[in-house]
Amino acid sequence: MIVTTTNSIEGRRILSYHVVVTGQTIMGASILRDFFASIRDVVGGRSGSDEKVLRAARDAVLAELESEARARGTNTIIGVDLDDGALGSGGPMLMVSRSGTAVSIA
Repeated sequence: MIVTTTNSIEGRRILSYHVVVTGQTIMGASILRDFFASIRDVVGGRSGSDEKVLRAARDAVLAELESEARARGTNTIIGVDLDDGALGSGGPMLMVSRSGTAVSIA
């Protein structure tokens, strides 16, 4: 399945527009990971564990998006909007959301 942020695909023709598909997940932060992240905030550096969680959340949401599009009988998702953020006081929850238009292409 083709999934793209663009509204068209070069060299392909959109045969029909179907429906907006969405996928989202909210993941809680672990106390231990938060503790080490607070240390990194002071001393600097990247948070490999947080990046790993974010990558897993993004993969899960894209899989959900594709699954919904397939269930609707489509083969492509265009105009995908990417939205990541923190929820709650101090950002203890990670939210990842994607939406796009399910279409059929030739």
